Amino acid sequence: MPLRNIAIIAHVDHGKTTLVDQLFRQSGTFRDNQRVEERAMDSNDLEKERGITILAKPTSVEWTPEGSDQPVRINIVDTPGHADFGGEVERILSMVDGVILLVDSSEGAMPQTKFVTGKALALGLKPIVVVNKVDRPDERIQEVLDEVFDLFVSLEANDEQLDFPVLYASGRNGYASEDPDRREGTLIPMFQKIVDHVPPPSLDVDAPFTFLATLLDRDNFLGRVLTGRVQSGSIRVNDPIRALDMDGNIIEVGRASKLMTFRGLERVPVDEARAGDIISLAGLAVATVANTVAAPEVTVPIKAQPIDPPTLSMRFAVNDSPMAGREGSKVTSRMIRDRLEREGESNVAIKITESADKDSFEVAGRGELQLGVLIETMRREGFELGISRPRVLFGEDEDGNRTEPYETVLIDVDDEHAGTVVEKMALRKGEMIDMRPSGGGKTRVTFTAPSRGLIGYHGEFLSDTRGTGIMNRLFDKYGPYKGRIEGRKNGVLISNGAGEANAYALGPLEERGILFVGVGEALYEGMIIGENAKPDDLEVNPMKSKQLTNFRSTGKDDAIRLTPPKVMTLEQAIAYIDDDEMVEVTPKSIRIRKAILDPNERKKASRKKEAA
Repeated sequence: MPLRNIAIIAHVDHGKTTLVDQLFRQSGTFRDNQRVEERAMDSNDLEKERGITILAKPTSVEWTPEGSDQPVRINIVDTPGHADFGGEVERILSMVDGVILLVDSSEGAMPQTKFVTGKALALGLKPIVVVNKVDRPDERIQEVLDEVFDLFVSLEANDEQLDFPVLYASGRNGYASEDPDRREGTLIPMFQKIVDHVPPPSLDVDAPFTFLATLLDRDNFLGRVLTGRVQSGSIRVNDPIRALDMDGNIIEVGRASKLMTFRGLERVPVDEARAGDIISLAGLAVATVANTVAAPEVTVPIKAQPIDPPTLSMRFAVNDSPMAGREGSKVTSRMIRDRLEREGESNVAIKITESADKDSFEVAGRGELQLGVLIETMRREGFELGISRPRVLFGEDEDGNRTEPYETVLIDVDDEHAGTVVEKMALRKGEMIDMRPSGGGKTRVTFTAPSRGLIGYHGEFLSDTRGTGIMNRLFDKYGPYKGRIEGRKNGVLISNGAGEANAYALGPLEERGILFVGVGEALYEGMIIGENAKPDDLEVNPMKSKQLTNFRSTGKDDAIRLTPPKVMTLEQAIAYIDDDEMVEVTPKSIRIRKAILDPNERKKASRKKEAA
């Protein structure tokens, strides 16, 4: 059967996964009476809850061109749109021969679009540009197309890539057309364009079998399952194979116990796979992502695409709070190490190093969201962890000067809030490089800013813009160190003992600042229960109860009415904490605490720091 391998790339929330739903429906992948969830490719719980794609996933559809009786199999890889998961996208581009670049008809080319498109063009892949959501009332199709062309020129696309075909589509309504004014139809023009424009895999079927592993997952029955594209030759079930690392060293030898290919949302077993097929292969116990799996006679590995380095790290420690072990089932450093090593095997964008005391691990990744998703996943698996404040990974230039990561920040904000955003970004050492009206009373402002200054800014940004602002960030480069950046302005309220929070004690504390805990919550010494209205930390007693004497006041006691506490999500808590604080993460709770719980030890540590 003729074959086409494509990836769909786009910025977050531009409609990739919704478009794949319609490709499924119109290619006949689903039965007419089959119940299918929306965004079927977003299969894990976190993806469904957050409404974003986190893992790159292959699928396939079959479509028969008009006037032909020979169906074409189109292998499609749905990719994440958020920059923090860019490592997923970089790996899978080696599996495809063309890309569909999906661009929102109003928002246009965004930072993540630039990042992934640059990688795709550098590999020589042929792009098809699809302007999606053409039925939006604020569409600006022609300007968006001009932006895409300018982006391709800036990314040094060759002449063939610059002569890209364009389709105008609405993924939600299931139509695409070469006419920008048409607002009905089907996705047949898109199928036809893929078949005509994307070349079939030009790989050697007669050479020995080689296969580059690009995705890794585990199956309870099959063990380790590697997914990738067969680069040359063919393989049958039970054929002898071996795995090579990037230097050509043999990692392990085994047999292909199971071969599977993708049919819609399912993995289907097959007896044989040939060059160009995207398959999943089981039978190896050690081989991992970026390794070459090949026939025994092959000695030269396939060159793997280099992955951009991590820019941010957090410390994952054993939970040592007084409440440790009450809610989670996995609390030891050995369990945490095994889980992080498993994650490091399948996710090449993160790096894990163990500390000297063996009780904590430094986990480096692309951004707060990527590491936040890992923590949330571990939390749901029953782990208890202590998480430190994120810190950026510094570098050095040729002259030995300190360098730090910079990000391009693209902000869409209502005109009235633009001044506040520019002022706040300047305090965080951000430099404005562009500012232009984007229509509808909105302004688009572009900054270049050190990653260090952006940690914890998103919550403040949403408050400043009344929840209407949209911020997109993308790692740009390592640049000169910008010096000290002012952190959180307010201090915190710290519990001075252990017990349950009491309404009688919390009432007066509301005047001191914003509370994070409610009545009846279990507290311990050193736990942060709120934000102080002043810059200093304040130790308080939130457990003090009313003295029960036989004296009564002349009037009856006033009922205590408390404002509901501010409950933080995991990402908000990680962004909020300071250098001397931690987030305690358990399957049921997220608590903020001081890293050193004892107040006397805390004072000693702060004096040492000041002296240093």
